Amino acid sequence: MNRFCSRPFTSTLLFLSSVAFLFSTTYAQTPTRQYSLKVESPQFRELIDSKAQLSRVATGFGFTEGPVWDEREFLYVSDEEQNKIYKVSKDGRKEELISLGDPDGNAYDHKGRLIDCASVLRAIIAVTPDGKYTILADKFEGKKFNSPNDVVVGPDGAIYFTDPTLDLVKGETQEIPFQGVYRLDEKGDVRLLTKDLTQPNGLAFSPDGKRFYVDDSEQRNIRVYDVTTDGSLSNGRIFGSEAGGKHEGVPDGMRVDEAGNIYVTGPKGIWIWDPEGHHLGTIEMPEQPANLIWGDADYQTLYITATTSIYKLRTKARGFVPYLAQNQQKQEKQNAKN
Repeated sequence: MNRFCSRPFTSTLLFLSSVAFLFSTTYAQTPTRQYSLKVESPQFRELIDSKAQLSRVATGFGFTEGPVWDEREFLYVSDEEQNKIYKVSKDGRKEELISLGDPDGNAYDHKGRLIDCASVLRAIIAVTPDGKYTILADKFEGKKFNSPNDVVVGPDGAIYFTDPTLDLVKGETQEIPFQGVYRLDEKGDVRLLTKDLTQPNGLAFSPDGKRFYVDDSEQRNIRVYDVTTDGSLSNGRIFGSEAGGKHEGVPDGMRVDEAGNIYVTGPKGIWIWDPEGHHLGTIEMPEQPANLIWGDADYQTLYITATTSIYKLRTKARGFVPYLAQNQQKQEKQNAKN
């Protein structure tokens, strides 16, 4: 049953702030980086112009994650160290939406709700524009989730999310003996899709909905699965690997463009892959990125959450935005009926 929750979490916030501080400090110790474009294939230039300039939208955060673009021209952004979700305007102004223990990945669902992976609550929640939240799911077969990390809306309108132990609160017990990927439907039913990954993190669907990508931060690779008509996954295999040095980052957030190319944060920046698993090139970043989202009116700009800042980069590609695609399909079906 959905419910509004007011669970106190002050002591937990103190612990998570310490963990996030250590995490961000680790990245701060990384040698100074500069923005650059590392080309591995001529196809990279078809997606990112050689003269494209990276610009910083806002800074002064603890550790940024979970960007969501709103058509009213602002971003929702999680700050895992400051334990808040912010609304951030294009001119860099930020406004607190909600204080929440270690918020992580976010997405809009097809109803236009902001869905958040709430690590401290060990739950998937819906956050309202006035800063209240409803728990949509916090258990699988009666056991608490580990620490939901990232979320995406599937072509069927269901919510798909990863549940690693990356942010499991110290002192709390892991009740589910694996790190899974799940599907949450509109009735509130939770289905386990796979438990083959050691630390599942970012996830995305191909534009046609036939393939599902999820990366493993511990194994430093990306897996791809075939999607059946009922949302189940099959034929899991390795799609690509993102090896890197210490403190250079691991596979994390991911997005897809309309042509099916995959953009995955990883060592030093954002790795771009074509649908066949060829690494086309890397957008090397001045700060280690954790996640990204398509934005602006034409959805050709990447907004990137990278440690203490938010950046943007204009591209030649147009982003695939799941909830917009679903709404368009519904409208087309409605028009066909009329």
